[in-house]
Amino acid sequence: MHITTSIRHEVNHYVIRNIMASLGLSFYVLADSIFIAKAAGALGLATLNIVLPIFNLYGALGLLLGVGGAAIFSMNKITHPKKVQNLYSQLFWTCLGLGLLVALLCNLFPQPILKVMGATAQTMDMAVIYLRIVSLGAPLFMLNYLTINFIRNDGNPQLTMIATLSESVFVVIVDWILIFGLGLKMEGAALATLFSPSVSLLILSRHKNFAQRQLQLHWCLPQFSQFWHAAKLGFPAFLNEMSTGVSIFAFNVVLLKLAGNYAISAYGVIANIAVLVLSAFNGVALGVQPIASREYGKKNYLATRQAITYGLFLVSLLGLGIYLFLFSFRAPIIAVFNEEGLPQLVKYAMVGLPLYFTMNFFTGPNLLISTSLAATNQAQAAFSLSILRGYLILLPMIFIGSNFGLTGVWLSTPLTELLTLLVALYLLRKLFISFKRKELLNHES
Repeated sequence: MHITTSIRHEVNHYVIRNIMASLGLSFYVLADSIFIAKAAGALGLATLNIVLPIFNLYGALGLLLGVGGAAIFSMNKITHPKKVQNLYSQLFWTCLGLGLLVALLCNLFPQPILKVMGATAQTMDMAVIYLRIVSLGAPLFMLNYLTINFIRNDGNPQLTMIATLSESVFVVIVDWILIFGLGLKMEGAALATLFSPSVSLLILSRHKNFAQRQLQLHWCLPQFSQFWHAAKLGFPAFLNEMSTGVSIFAFNVVLLKLAGNYAISAYGVIANIAVLVLSAFNGVALGVQPIASREYGKKNYLATRQAITYGLFLVSLLGLGIYLFLFSFRAPIIAVFNEEGLPQLVKYAMVGLPLYFTMNFFTGPNLLISTSLAATNQAQAAFSLSILRGYLILLPMIFIGSNFGLTGVWLSTPLTELLTLLVALYLLRKLFISFKRKELLNHES
């Protein structure tokens, strides 16, 4: 398919900014991991990996309303602007309420939650402290995800990039000061994360000065119909984000039984790198999404196909580049997380990293196709794909793989992504065939 220069240029414009923005959203987790590994050793890294899924919960709830709401906004802001003029405000207050509820539950019941997440007697005390502090930021994290998606689709991806990069730089500096300067270790790392969404939201508030702004924020009672419509379209993004947390939980349970806390620490290294890799892939997917939604809303099906096709090319190229980098430099990367020089951690991670990240060849296309299906109002297809990828195939694969030792566990994720990609390509082909039919009908009329 010949892709027009204008589509290629616009996709590049959004993708570059969204990759930077998506990486920024995850960078504080990586900074936490490196600093905690240096300050609290392998046990601190294992503790962080146990709590890590809570960040996926924040992101998933924010994306549930952010991706779905932003897609509705893009599809209607030109043709039916009055229909979506209160959408952001309603979802803002809904998101705030959900965030406060999550914060309350995590502070009232930290031990039961952490036992379910895999904390042991060795890690429980540190995990409770970390969870209680970071849960206070749940509303801010979720509102940050929501607002970034809406502002991006309101035509201001530059601001979202600036906000996320700024929060990343800020949290790294504060992290270092609190952990090493003041000697607060896990408490300092947790406190530093609270600054991250706060800085981002402060910068995002500058969107009120954007000349082409259509977004409005004011008090209004949330309507269930608006929430439900946004949640239906955003549910695939919710499942994609939560699948990372669910897989981390499942990996922790299996690895603890197979090889103990050092295997969890090795997986902590891999999981933290995976957060950045998935963020880069999501950056491409979310860069294509506003263009695909807009062109689909305008019934310009050829441009929609071109945007998705070009996104697939970019995400595949990115996956190859990242894999070659990780394979070539895995030893120094692992060393960054191994302050104590533990040979067992090195042994597990050196084998696991190149096996696990063969997923790169399949994960990027899966995320892009899932997001594109949601962007073109194919909520059921996107939902089916997300369920397969994150749950129905992955979880059995992890537990089946454990019968073949650590190698089987490391390969469970790439095998899941490969099987999912076969279904994803079938769904994408069906979507493109429907576009061609609609193009013919448009020409005939």
